[in-house]
Amino acid sequence: MNINSVGIVGAGTMGIGLAEMIAEKGLDVVLIDKSETELNAARVGLELSLDRRLTKWGITEAEKKGILSRIRLASDLTHLAECSLVVESVWEVLEDKIQVLQQIEAVVGAETVIASNTSTLSITEIAAQIKHPERVIGLHFHYPPLQRDVVELVRGLHTSEQTVDDAMALVRELDKTAVRVFESPGYITSRLMMPLINEATLILAEGVATSEDIDLAMKAGYGFSHGPLELADRFGLDSCLDILESLFHDTADPKYRPAAYLRKLVRAGHLGIKSKIGFYRYDESGERLEGRR
Repeated sequence: MNINSVGIVGAGTMGIGLAEMIAEKGLDVVLIDKSETELNAARVGLELSLDRRLTKWGITEAEKKGILSRIRLASDLTHLAECSLVVESVWEVLEDKIQVLQQIEAVVGAETVIASNTSTLSITEIAAQIKHPERVIGLHFHYPPLQRDVVELVRGLHTSEQTVDDAMALVRELDKTAVRVFESPGYITSRLMMPLINEATLILAEGVATSEDIDLAMKAGYGFSHGPLELADRFGLDSCLDILESLFHDTADPKYRPAAYLRKLVRAGHLGIKSKIGFYRYDESGERLEGRR
């Protein structure tokens, strides 16, 4: 498949990151969200992200303009009609994802691949609710997508070989490393990373060490580029909680039971970078502030 344009449904933190990354590779992007508030926030978020890279000499002013010129924001799903591949990146709730995929299928062409960026939900279960489940696949990008090389390519029970090949073509176009996964709760990365984040939260709640020292131990001791609590803030603490609850529900394994302190932070609205406070505090541009939270 010749991929010229990619649709993204969901203009949250991940959706913005995907749009920037894909547009940088020269592909046209349609970023869809039904909320005008979210779309306005996405415009601001894209500008801030590109300006940060500009000040650090990561891109030129011309490259910034080129990236923005290839991203179109809209609230109507009919703008996806000409897309070669559409990535759903909405809230990690099964019913919501199914509804979005059904709406996407109603407006795209017969050959369009429909991908879900879910980090733990069943692709088979999602695809079973649309007319052509063979064209549904999981493409689990990792946050921030510009900096993460790996993409989990998740095949459901009915995913066709052609869909796998087409999704692989996009991953190659983006210069990412594809890891093929047969559907299983949490795939590879969430299944490994979420218990680490959960345990780090427990260590913090028990007063064993500060957030800074917990993260420093993993970075200095094991070569992590970001510590587990820093990563949790980047993912969104609400997303981490949702993934842990899904893993716990699907496996009944107590190692996935969410830490009480993680629930407490989410209930307080301390969701990480997107709320400017999580395990750390952040400024308006998402840069971490010095000192404890």
